[in-house]
Amino acid sequence: MAKLEAGKRAPTFTLSDHEGNKVSLKDLAGQNVIIYFYPKDDTPGCTKEACQFNDLLAEFAKADAVVLGVSADSAESHNKFRAKYGLNFSLLVDKDHTVGERYGAWGEKVLYGKHTIGVIRSTFLIGPDQKIIRAWYHVKADGHAAKVLEAIGA
Repeated sequence: MAKLEAGKRAPTFTLSDHEGNKVSLKDLAGQNVIIYFYPKDDTPGCTKEACQFNDLLAEFAKADAVVLGVSADSAESHNKFRAKYGLNFSLLVDKDHTVGERYGAWGEKVLYGKHTIGVIRSTFLIGPDQKIIRAWYHVKADGHAAKVLEAIGA
């Protein structure tokens, strides 16, 4: 999958959240959406990234932005992760990586010098018109949430 670019329409999706509720991009039209793809609940980098997004939720809300985390973990795993770290945003289940593939966030990557297939840590800022404002691929977890907030202009 080619990388998504600014100005292009964001791929639509409907995924279940940590409570089993359906979350669709089309239902979020009219507000900014931050969707970030991460490898696994409760791992060091993913925890750092999630907690930093969580710490900035009030600032994202001021920018009329909703934050959504996406991984292949189960709803049960997401619930435990949210409870353990007090996360207050939705975590979505992309069990078969379909949405990750459409966003270019699933594919070949190099991990410790070895080529593997997996989640490419990526974040997408989607505008109220459901077009990509900014796409980040191969992000570093630490400090990334602040960069996304800066890109919104909040």
